[in-house]
Amino acid sequence: MSAAYGLAGVLLVVVATMLVGVLGVRISRTTSDFYVASRTVTPLRNASAIGGEYLSAASFLGIAGLILAYGADMLWLPVGWTGGYLVLLVLVSAPLRRSGAYTLPDFAEARLESMAVRRVASVFVVLISWLYLLPQFQSAGLVLRTVTGAPVWTGGVLVAVVVAANVLAGGMRSVTMVQAFQYWLKLTALAVPLVFLLMAWRYDGAPGLSSDVPPRFGDRTTVSVGMAVTVEVTTPVQVTADGRVDGRAHSGSPLALGPGRHRFDKDTSVTFPAGADVPHVSGRPATTGREWALPLDGRDHSLYATYSLILATFLGTMGLPHVLVRFYTNPDGRTARRTTVVVLTLLGAFYLLPALYGVLGRLYTPELLMTGRADAVVLTLPGRLIGGLGGDLLGALVTGGAVAAFLSTSSGITVSVAGVLAQDILRGGVRSFRVGTLLALAVPLGLAIAARSLAVADVVGLAFAVAASTFCPLLVLGVWWRRLTVPGALAGLVLGGALAGTAVVVTIAAGPPPGLLGALLAQPAAWTVPIAFTVMILVSLCTPGRIPRGVARMMVRLHTPESLDVDRGTWRPKRV
Repeated sequence: MSAAYGLAGVLLVVVATMLVGVLGVRISRTTSDFYVASRTVTPLRNASAIGGEYLSAASFLGIAGLILAYGADMLWLPVGWTGGYLVLLVLVSAPLRRSGAYTLPDFAEARLESMAVRRVASVFVVLISWLYLLPQFQSAGLVLRTVTGAPVWTGGVLVAVVVAANVLAGGMRSVTMVQAFQYWLKLTALAVPLVFLLMAWRYDGAPGLSSDVPPRFGDRTTVSVGMAVTVEVTTPVQVTADGRVDGRAHSGSPLALGPGRHRFDKDTSVTFPAGADVPHVSGRPATTGREWALPLDGRDHSLYATYSLILATFLGTMGLPHVLVRFYTNPDGRTARRTTVVVLTLLGAFYLLPALYGVLGRLYTPELLMTGRADAVVLTLPGRLIGGLGGDLLGALVTGGAVAAFLSTSSGITVSVAGVLAQDILRGGVRSFRVGTLLALAVPLGLAIAARSLAVADVVGLAFAVAASTFCPLLVLGVWWRRLTVPGALAGLVLGGALAGTAVVVTIAAGPPPGLLGALLAQPAAWTVPIAFTVMILVSLCTPGRIPRGVARMMVRLHTPESLDVDRGTWRPKRV
């Protein structure tokens, strides 16, 4: 894709985002407008906004990249991310809206009448949100580098500046309008090019996915390795290398790669002749046949990893601060449930699309596995299959959709973190909210620039695991079990967060070790979530004297429809 077209797509989305945000600025005046849009958002608009912020870089780029790399196993990601809203609908959406809270720490304080629980909850809101923002900024850098060749840090900075402008100016009301617009933009940006890609695939007559022959380069192709990678060559091939291969430096000289393993260092360029087999990246399926197209085939501990992934995505959704804050913007609990039903429909429609991009990428862009940038498959396919002006235009549309994904998700997370920082660290009010916005963006942006590049969906999956190990037990037990105590809540939050957080740090910093231990660290939800629930329950049973005094009134408040007009108590969020 031409850099000019890609840059035009980026600029158009940025300008449209700012214009829609201006409309929200004109009607945002009060603190309630900034935090929860004065609780007046309709179900369809709120559902569109939820879809806008929930469908992050992991959904727009990451799913297709993981399916390209690993095959059918990764289909559990969109299934789990959609199914998580069903769990949210059944268990917590309406009670959470009836609680009267603005943020998750507000709910924790109201339910348990404890500032200690509130402070711990605030810490985890910030940490989970920063972990979620990290891949958004890194993916923005990937997009701008792919379409314009700009340094990777520029994408994150661009997203941070646009998000800060919208949130600082109009708060939640402005963000809601922007995110609703961006959901439909993202759906269009994937659906329209996919129609042309499928037509080109059928006309091209390319082989299907049943072949056990390794994918091949259709043309002479230069692969730029973005991070060090070890590959397995099955048949001898003559290449041209510029960089370090197997520990030796090469400067554009011919090189014969024999069968076996070869290591390409970072920033190495290798040119393969047309018809050559694409080298098999170690740890990835080698062919487009059974090993790639069927789940649970050929990988160690894959059954455990699958079940742990399902658990994290199903239960982690209810613990994501930027998702839960959306239900506080509904007028009442009934509307919150209706919003969730609409969200399930919108997510189901969207998640049909990235999987098809991953399938086409396996056939037409298999070299992306070597570059370390498999997430770029959605951006690369229009130029590869269609080419010319049509490919440039479709590529610009996809690029614009990717930028919308970063902006919408980053906006929602920023609002959540800014609200917590404003209420629990600063003095509260609109001014503190704006200062919190800058803090919410600055830290993850710095981490994104400094940290090593990781698959975006993998990092988001780790954020889901931490959310499932902390806020899921707190919400489920807080809403449905009146015997939850302050020591029980604190013990479950701290232990679940510490265990899942340790696994996240090890995985991001050094990568998981081989064997069962590596699987346990890369997908920790299967053991951290049960531990958090068990500890929260056992400690609560051992401390019956610490049950909050107002628990009966709060349980009535959570489970009684607003239409009955019962006494809702006197609790109000702190400093709002």
